[in-house]
Amino acid sequence: MKAAYIHAPGPADQLLYGDLETPTPQAGEVLVKVGAVAVNPIDTYLRSGAVPMALPSPYIVGCDLAGTVEAVGEGVARYQVGDRVWGSNQGLLGRQGTFAEYAAVQEEWLYPTPPQVADTDAAALSLVGITAHLGLVHRGQLQAGETVFVNGGSGGVGSTVIQMAKCLGAAKIITTAGSAEKAALCRDLGADDVILYKESDVLTSVQELAPDGVNLWWETVREPQLADAVTGLARDGRIIVMAGRDARSEVPIGPFYTKQASLLGFVMFLMPPDVQRVCAEEMNRWMAAGSLKPRIDRILPLAEAATAHRLQEESTIGCNGTLKGKLILQPD
Repeated sequence: MKAAYIHAPGPADQLLYGDLETPTPQAGEVLVKVGAVAVNPIDTYLRSGAVPMALPSPYIVGCDLAGTVEAVGEGVARYQVGDRVWGSNQGLLGRQGTFAEYAAVQEEWLYPTPPQVADTDAAALSLVGITAHLGLVHRGQLQAGETVFVNGGSGGVGSTVIQMAKCLGAAKIITTAGSAEKAALCRDLGADDVILYKESDVLTSVQELAPDGVNLWWETVREPQLADAVTGLARDGRIIVMAGRDARSEVPIGPFYTKQASLLGFVMFLMPPDVQRVCAEEMNRWMAAGSLKPRIDRILPLAEAATAHRLQEESTIGCNGTLKGKLILQPD
């Protein structure tokens, strides 16, 4: 089979594309004929070595996939040959990744794809969707009628948080964007107010738009300003952080504890499969209803995996803001 892989961590141009042996599904595994995969920042961090993790050699990159069941291993009960499935959490913690024509995946990490949802859409929503649901529901305990602020609403996670917050009944969703074009996209996704952060002070704008404070403040930026978040919170407000591995931020302790605030962090791939399955089941309902849709920047052939990794790094690490959605790859 064709696959995108590395022998050791390094820059994007060391990402190879060539022939590897097609895996045979072991007990509890499903062999998926891959229809589409998505590129995520964590994929580039693992490939480069920025996030150290034990990797098989050769190591196939990629967390997300959507496709069709080709074969099943002993003991598989949920799926049979011909079923369409999607999933994430591959390429992590010793597991092989998904950037290949075929992937052998433990059935606990796979979910049925709704009939009306394309593989490209399911793959695009996999990691970002589970992440958004974990933060809003499992960690943030969002309640209908609350106000949500998303710092960075046009990115993969931020755009999904906006849509999910709307599905969960948020009364008001405020977000930030870097341009009028991206602000319009955020409004189309369900944001009620969009702050152009290059033109306006974000905290001042949030306080004007939510004078009683924000109930759930979601940070997607690499350098979160937690002092602003605490200032903008309502009583019993929650702050979600899921980015900025090297960031350092001051927290004003007095306002933090007198507001009875909470600061909540999480890592999607450390959450157990049964918790993530709850996310996937609700995502499937929303995807089938058309209320949860991905933002896809472009679709490339799997052979251009190295190019896709460079584009992702330029957007995430270089902060050039050129990507307007997910990068999707498809085998030939």
